[in-house]
Amino acid sequence: MTKVLEPHDADTVSGGVTIVRRGLLALTAIGILAAAFELATERHWNSLEQQIPWAALAVLAVATVLVVLPGERGVTAARVLALVVLAASGYGVITHIVVNYDAGGLDQRYAGVWDSLPMLQRWWYALTKTVGPAPTLAPGVLGQTALLLLLSTLDGLRPRTRTGPLRGRAPAR
Repeated sequence: MTKVLEPHDADTVSGGVTIVRRGLLALTAIGILAAAFELATERHWNSLEQQIPWAALAVLAVATVLVVLPGERGVTAARVLALVVLAASGYGVITHIVVNYDAGGLDQRYAGVWDSLPMLQRWWYALTKTVGPAPTLAPGVLGQTALLLLLSTLDGLRPRTRTGPLRGRAPAR
């Protein structure tokens, strides 16, 4: 007798999806806490511009709570907020690179030759923090955390609250 393998039942697939969604939300929370810890240890609050990532973390925390709450409106609002944080992250990465570039001429290793280096090489040094004080990937953590939150809101990972393909309508036959 040959045994026929049955496809996964809906409960097993649903349970796996729930685990993935919860995992993404847990990674989002960990990212928020880790970024806050890093900002605090760097005392990153001395100017209005340095407070932008703190505001972005608060927005991301609110968005995370909105995803956990039931209802479609919260998820939509969370997506918009996560996109705002993603934009702030991009701004932070660019700002850090520019700060490092501007500090290149002050670096003792490159002070005498900074202006004679090829422009791409100077930007590479700024990007990789070979020169300058600003960690260029630190603001990228905000973007990564925002992307994790966005991934947790994908339709396949969210619990279904509808009765059919369209809210209030019976499934098509």
